[in-house]
Amino acid sequence: MFYPAIEPFETGYLPVGGGHEIYYEICGNRAGKPALFVHGGPGGGCYADHRRLFDPSHYCIVLFDQRGCGRSRYDERLRENTTQHLIADIEALREMIHAPQWDVVLGGSWGATLALIYALTHRLRVCALVLRGIFSGRQSEIDWLYRFGASQLFPQEWEAFIGPLSEAERQDPVRAYHQRLTGADEDLQIAAARSWCRWEGSLLTLMPRGHYSSSDRHVIALAQIETHYFVHGCFIAESEILHRARELEGLPGILIQGRYDVVTPPTTAYALHKAWAGSRLEIVPDAGHATHEAGILRQLVAATDHFATA
Repeated sequence: MFYPAIEPFETGYLPVGGGHEIYYEICGNRAGKPALFVHGGPGGGCYADHRRLFDPSHYCIVLFDQRGCGRSRYDERLRENTTQHLIADIEALREMIHAPQWDVVLGGSWGATLALIYALTHRLRVCALVLRGIFSGRQSEIDWLYRFGASQLFPQEWEAFIGPLSEAERQDPVRAYHQRLTGADEDLQIAAARSWCRWEGSLLTLMPRGHYSSSDRHVIALAQIETHYFVHGCFIAESEILHRARELEGLPGILIQGRYDVVTPPTTAYALHKAWAGSRLEIVPDAGHATHEAGILRQLVAATDHFATA
């Protein structure tokens, strides 16, 4: 269902201020429609398979690692690392490739949040959005995942997640983990990061995918940046995306949502769809949250194919 593997024809680092240089890569057709992939997290990264969501004969495909994560370089990971900085970075990438607009911006989960904020900020710079696993940054969505909600469906995993926390800390697990992850004790940072990522990793797919495994560097980046954003309300006003969604009227958008997505439940995708005239909601009946689940992947590629010739 993916397009065949492809290598970039250009990679590099774009200085964006604050001691940050973001990694980027460009592949596909140099003269094709500019398409941007926005990874999730916050704090995840882009991977080779993400290139394969687009037809390389039609698109000039741009991928990048956001501030503080993946292959991007930084002096201090969390310094000048906010939603507004990331939106400015996307604009800097567009200007770097001399594209008047992004023909398609594809983002999943946190990447969907960023894609939506970018489109609301720079409406004339986006021709179409493809969004998966919709997350709008509301406190209720964060609480579902880290206070009460997903915990009711995964009680054993939840018990392991809150196990390291005191009774008082369990009232606000995000803040408690953030304190551990930004403290001076490196061993405690690693242990907290692995616990944080193990909880999140256990929820991603409809069917269990086994033990979560990644490098210390990756899990620390993901956990530090996620908690940094979540304790600050994702650096956006509460319910801002849903309140402003009517501003997207006329912008084509395809929302792809797993019916059994426990990370970002379908209620947010449905609310966005109702508020955004002209959007199309595709509920995948046998999927959770992850890109690589068959139904999700099929819809993502179909969506980028649709806009390739639109």
